Amino acid sequence: MKGRSSGLLLPIFSLPGDYGVGTLGKGARRFIDFLAEGRQHVWQILPLVPPGSGDSPYMSPSAFAGNPLFLDLDDLADQGLLTRQELESARYPDPDRVDYRWLRETRLPLLKKAWERSDPGDPERAAFQTAQAGWLADHALFSALSAHFGCAVSQWPDRAIRRREPAAMARYREALADEVDLQNFLQYQFFRQWAALKAYANERGISIMGDLPIYVSADSADVWARPELFQVDEDLSPTAEAGVPPDDLCADGQHWGNPLYDWKGHREALFDWWAGRMENASLLYDMVRIDHFRGIHTYWSIPAGAGSALEGHWEPGPGQPLLDHLAKAVPQLELIAEDLGDLDQAARDFIAASGLPGMRILVYAFDPVGESSYLPHNCPPESVVYTGTHDTPTFVQWLFQEAGQGEREYAIRYLRLREDEGFGWGGICGAWMAPSRLAMAPLQDVLGLGGDSRVNIPGTAGPQNWSWRVRADALNSGVARKLGEITRTYRRG
Repeated sequence: MKGRSSGLLLPIFSLPGDYGVGTLGKGARRFIDFLAEGRQHVWQILPLVPPGSGDSPYMSPSAFAGNPLFLDLDDLADQGLLTRQELESARYPDPDRVDYRWLRETRLPLLKKAWERSDPGDPERAAFQTAQAGWLADHALFSALSAHFGCAVSQWPDRAIRRREPAAMARYREALADEVDLQNFLQYQFFRQWAALKAYANERGISIMGDLPIYVSADSADVWARPELFQVDEDLSPTAEAGVPPDDLCADGQHWGNPLYDWKGHREALFDWWAGRMENASLLYDMVRIDHFRGIHTYWSIPAGAGSALEGHWEPGPGQPLLDHLAKAVPQLELIAEDLGDLDQAARDFIAASGLPGMRILVYAFDPVGESSYLPHNCPPESVVYTGTHDTPTFVQWLFQEAGQGEREYAIRYLRLREDEGFGWGGICGAWMAPSRLAMAPLQDVLGLGGDSRVNIPGTAGPQNWSWRVRADALNSGVARKLGEITRTYRRG
């Protein structure tokens, strides 16, 4: 990061639009225009991968693929692959929430119609499949098999294909050829549309910050294709699972269920796998936040079948050698360390020695008695200060519903919060004034929204997570001008 800049966090699914979920279409371009009008330089998104269990983008069936639900239907219609009547049938009446069940039942059949009308001999699509063959072939077949069997990979009734025996691979590739081709088509369209959207953002001075989950799902093409890289048994069930011990987010810790990497047994192969993953990320993003960065130093290992995260223990991760390997593989990709949670001194020293900027979160800053490294005046220049993240309450929700009385009073005094100005704007000013070179805020904090707009509550599952959407009229010039004034005041744009 050079100089002082700022930006906003908004997931793709939260973008406004007519088709039940945010897409890579006009809603995304309108938000980019809003960012540019507001003098912002960074758009942070959540993982672009297909959602997995609980509709979470952090439990995806692929570490490499794009989410077909984000495809711009109007673009497909412009290509002649969908009709205007079909677009009308895809409209969803609720602009405020994503209904993933409805999307799964209606969107994929519609996308299949687009595939049926596509040109199987398209040379650009053939070139894409060749260039991305390292992950795409496995992803396409895995997706086809998952739809065919209707269960997780560890439960596939045909053990031969679960173990990727050559005869079984050939048999299913032939039997599921159409479904495999459909998946290839969807990924081609996704990467084509995303490249155009990213170019649109970059042309307007907006960099894209991606979010890279440190782990993959047990039910994923990645585990199926390379089981030796993960701590799984011969049926691909995890033998040890990821999570974290108790911290500020969850008093009992978090048991995520992702399989852990086998760093002891396949270190060099994992280094290469991670390099490939980061090369893929470099096609999509200008910078990347590595989620749960401390897992590179030490990770929490929970035995399979454990009742809670409390039964886990720390194991050493790959450490600085992995970071050095990635720096050589993708020197152009700027990395940010998600260094939240309860860190011991050794983990803090590792993160500091990595040279990567860490995160400072405003809603965790206002201890009324002690000092906090998250207070704006304590944020180091080589850091990213946030009002909040996708895992925290919104600033207004925290201030009035979750902060203790002492925290609330201190925050009001420190930030000079005023109701007539808007409490959310006060939070933005607090972050934007910090020494951190980059200041970020979820769009909800710019809009001063409360708890009903929260993106995720860690440790919970349900329709309240990963489903909030912003209305188009919220992205107006009045809000952009106010954001631009604050940004200019604190010399960020």
